[in-house]
Amino acid sequence: MRVATDTQYDAEVFEFCLLNSFQRNFPLTPEPFAQIAGRLGSDQATVLSCLQDLQQRGLISRVGAVFRPNTVGASALAALAVPPHRLEQVAAYVSARAEINHNYQREHHFNLWFVAAAASGGALRLALQEIEQDCASGEMLVLPMLEEFHIDLGFDLAAETPPTVPVRIAHSAGASAALNASGKILLAALQHGLPLAPQPYTQLGLPQEQALQILQRWVDDGVIKRFGVIVRHHELGFNANAMLVWDVPDAIVGAVGQRIAASGLVSLCYRRPRQLPQWPYNLFCMMHGRDREEVEARIARLSAACGVREFPRDTLFSQRRFKQRGAHYVAQKEAAYG
Repeated sequence: MRVATDTQYDAEVFEFCLLNSFQRNFPLTPEPFAQIAGRLGSDQATVLSCLQDLQQRGLISRVGAVFRPNTVGASALAALAVPPHRLEQVAAYVSARAEINHNYQREHHFNLWFVAAAASGGALRLALQEIEQDCASGEMLVLPMLEEFHIDLGFDLAAETPPTVPVRIAHSAGASAALNASGKILLAALQHGLPLAPQPYTQLGLPQEQALQILQRWVDDGVIKRFGVIVRHHELGFNANAMLVWDVPDAIVGAVGQRIAASGLVSLCYRRPRQLPQWPYNLFCMMHGRDREEVEARIARLSAACGVREFPRDTLFSQRRFKQRGAHYVAQKEAAYG
């Protein structure tokens, strides 16, 4: 039997506090890691070393920004119905595309689900057309986000459910931020995460003061929905996730989405378009849990609490994760030329 030492215990507590407290509201100051250290009663070197170790162990993907969909580029959820004997091949092709940031196998006839992002709507449409043609798996579902009911504020490791702040943004795809040359440079640098260095904002391709001003404006305007440590759910022990979809009458989908978002049981909640006749659903949410049973219990609680039992529903549990990273909207080469 292995007995944890006080030092090991202290390190685990420090990791937990760092992960749980700084997934959002990350300091936009010249020396953010020193500021974090002060709040944790530690020092900058320890904070940086801990983050580097967490990244090497795969528990975090990066420190940086999560952009609201369709504000600095264009993005869409898409799906293909791939014959099982071709799934590995098609998934590998999709994952290799630079536009793809998430790619999952899910339990459904449409069994390969991925998120694509690009600098513009035209570039996104072209990429998706190429994927549909090259994969030769029938008509692709293309389901851009139309309305967001839940802001992603990170993952509360103490409560084991994501923190919930309901929000209503009608057709937020139209609320895009025009990027000038400086914005493109900053966006390209942030896509790979904030450098784990004492003064990280000096390494983003712009003067530090300018970079911080732009970032603060993006946060204030809602272009960045959170800035902080980006954790990897699966590696932290949340091994099950399900995408729940409902067919809700358009006249009440907003009210239903708000109820679901306020339940405290979901990670994300969006309205997306139907694609008839293949796809009749217009309300989507994500749930995470330690295992399938935990997620199923949460689904039952949601159904009872939010009055959604009357609406046709499907549940798509994740079976495999082929790819997961932050969205890349701007290529480094493109940013260099403005």
